[in-house]
Amino acid sequence: MTPATRRAAAATVTEALQTRQSMRAFLPDPVDDAIIAEILQNAARAPSGTNTQPWHVYVVRGQQREELSAEILAAFNAGEQPAFEYSYYPETWRDPYLARRRANGWGLYGALGIEKGQRDKMQAQHGRNYLFFDAPVGLMFTIDRDLEIGSWLDYGMFLQSVMVAARGYGLDTCAQQAFAQYHAIIGRRLSIPADQMIICGMALGYADMTAPENHYRTPREPLDVFATFVQELAP
Repeated sequence: MTPATRRAAAATVTEALQTRQSMRAFLPDPVDDAIIAEILQNAARAPSGTNTQPWHVYVVRGQQREELSAEILAAFNAGEQPAFEYSYYPETWRDPYLARRRANGWGLYGALGIEKGQRDKMQAQHGRNYLFFDAPVGLMFTIDRDLEIGSWLDYGMFLQSVMVAARGYGLDTCAQQAFAQYHAIIGRRLSIPADQMIICGMALGYADMTAPENHYRTPREPLDVFATFVQELAP
């Protein structure tokens, strides 16, 4: 590979990273199974400790996706709130994480024209998670229950690889931990073995760029906030 080719490849990766965002409205346009397979196969190049590859993916689309979404949304609207099988967020929030979370929530609601106190509209927007935000493809990710935290770290790299690989096909995604709360419904409908735990779902499709929520971009902290360049010792 020549230096010019390397630079071109790096630019492509950078573009995919910079344009990846959590889309919350999708077009109904179908995604070919062959493209889904290529995305997942490419993402499987993600690193994992001793090459354990702890991921498993269930791909749902068509009538299967619609029926799964309908049952989960009905449970959500009925006020059913099953316990999560794992803790995703901290038990006690503190800054700067609390401030970032609040800014993210109100930034999204602001794009949608939802104001404080409009709980019905907030509830409806949260419920759209369970429709995969109308994306034609839903992905469900599971991990074996006996695997430890290292495998969960590896899994995060796989999820990111799926989202970045999707950009190479002009597709967008939204990772959705909200699905994990309805693990019993998902497990039954998709015949997921009991020794596998649902980590999250993910919407996959072509973003609807006429939707205002897709124009909200979450901010990122500047480099000097999260990176420390350790000074070299003097010779």
